[in-house]
Amino acid sequence: MSQAQNITWHQSAVTKEDRRKQNAHQSFVIWLTGLSGSGKSTLANELAKELYQRQVRNYVLDGDNIRHGLNKDLGFSDEDRKENIRRIGEVSKLFVDSGTVVLTAFISPFIEDRESARQILGEGEFHEIYVKCPLEECEVRDPKGLYKKARKGEIREFTGIDSPYEEPASPEFVVDTQAYSIEECTAQVIAYLESKNLI
Repeated sequence: MSQAQNITWHQSAVTKEDRRKQNAHQSFVIWLTGLSGSGKSTLANELAKELYQRQVRNYVLDGDNIRHGLNKDLGFSDEDRKENIRRIGEVSKLFVDSGTVVLTAFISPFIEDRESARQILGEGEFHEIYVKCPLEECEVRDPKGLYKKARKGEIREFTGIDSPYEEPASPEFVVDTQAYSIEECTAQVIAYLESKNLI
């Protein structure tokens, strides 16, 4: 991808700190990562409801939804997955600059790509949360029927089947959606955010 030439960054007259002050809360990214069917999207939406009730401005960036628009030109090759995550990192940064809490729900299978997204954000603005769930349980859930198709060879390069998922080495937080309900996982994440004085 070629880089644009002769461009200048224009500073905003209203800063990120101004927006945070107006909103009365910090802005940051909760990066939910895990296998398909682990509960990322469900958890993101439950967190969004809870934060909304607490007057915390937030927005969910969901993997499937993003591929309907911004990233509809991308496939599932390693290169396209990398670009998918890069774009989400950049969009997340814009939301954080606007004073908003971003809840991302992406498989984001590769450690390197997640770390690249972290580098786009400022210090303390990226909180990786591993939505842990065994592959066997995700296959039982299989809400979209994708594992069944992948096992039949109808879908290629499917994470967990014929494409790897690299578990986070040191995430900020882990929720286990096999051991706990979504409501319990939501409460755990909220408690984590409170412990860090983020909300």
